Amino acid sequence: MTVNASRRTFVSGAAATLAASIVPADSFAAGGAKGFPIRRGINLWPWFSLTREFAAPRRDYDWPPFQTQRSVPTPRDLQRLRAAGFDFARLPIDPGPFLAMRGRQRRDLLDMLSRAVDTVLSADLRLVVNLQSNEATHYWNSGNLTASVDAPEFLAYRELVADVAEILSRHSADRVALEPVNEPSQACGSAEWDKVQRQLLTTARSHGPNLMLVATGSCGSMVSGLTALDPAPLELLAPLIYTFHFYEPYLFSHQGAPWMTEPVYRALNQVPWPAAAGSLEVTLAAVGAQMEADGERTAAQKRAAFAETEKVLKVYFDAQPDRGFVDGYLSQVAAWGTSHGITPERILMGEFGALRSDDRYVAAPTPDRARYVEDVRRSAEALGFPWAFWNMFDGMGVVSDDVDRRFDLPIVRALGLTDAR
Repeated sequence: MTVNASRRTFVSGAAATLAASIVPADSFAAGGAKGFPIRRGINLWPWFSLTREFAAPRRDYDWPPFQTQRSVPTPRDLQRLRAAGFDFARLPIDPGPFLAMRGRQRRDLLDMLSRAVDTVLSADLRLVVNLQSNEATHYWNSGNLTASVDAPEFLAYRELVADVAEILSRHSADRVALEPVNEPSQACGSAEWDKVQRQLLTTARSHGPNLMLVATGSCGSMVSGLTALDPAPLELLAPLIYTFHFYEPYLFSHQGAPWMTEPVYRALNQVPWPAAAGSLEVTLAAVGAQMEADGERTAAQKRAAFAETEKVLKVYFDAQPDRGFVDGYLSQVAAWGTSHGITPERILMGEFGALRSDDRYVAAPTPDRARYVEDVRRSAEALGFPWAFWNMFDGMGVVSDDVDRRFDLPIVRALGLTDAR
């Protein structure tokens, strides 16, 4: 989940009516693209993320490059995920260290990735490996890596795609897949993104002739990015599946998120799901109390933030988003697939979820978060889309605590899974 705050805004308007061609819910039981059967997945960030990068002007990392205290799944964790009902994992990889390192250290990093792939597959989970640029880094970000085919480090990035494709190609073609880019930043329907993606997928195909590849639309892999994508040129690179991410409405899913740059999100809390479960007055009162306790903003900043929050929350409550709102968005993806002859099992909802309220965040109450997760999950399954929940760890995780790693039971149930202890 790349933090790209410009797209973390609420899209107003009533939900569209479901298309008449919705796939019956029982068709989901078969699941998965031909040759790569997947249904229910989990993201495993920050296993290969959260780095120890040196400050500018340096472009390198300490060794080892990943923070030692980050949450990393154990073989037992992966077995529990499988027993709960997940059948695949999506593994985000920060490309920065792999690109900055040379010689023995780079080989060691690739060996580390290879062992991680083995560990996931040993738990009887299929795996999607995703190169996920860190937008917070001062150099190894998408602007320098994948903004265009002329980006300063695009050729190096393409070489990394080749290396990862070779690693994955050592495994059975029905077990692994490669997603070369996460949430591309180019505008919806961008011709530049089309060129970037074709080059990366072509490179991956040349180094993994039978490897399942994952394509996506631009503008952050949003629904509107996928529906603007013409898949015809990419189909020549099959086998191929397509992916999109779903966090709409962001006023609900990202309430309380400290990484959001818009002034409304940090103090946003008690936004209900569905909207009819609460009221504008109650939510504004909770937001006002949270802002009052914020010692980092001036009184003038708080007044401006509250006024903006009141405006966007009024839109939210006027629109009354609910399961129908979700259905309206996802039906656009289904219609796109139908128009291009792409079956639902080849369309992966690669990320979805919502921030929970705990000691670190003041966000959505647990019942609301669980209702939202269940609504999105059921909508995707009704259309026949496989999905990957964000995340195992962190404030959006399926575990309630990154240390004791107990499953968050309301979320496990919302995902239609079982509590495998």
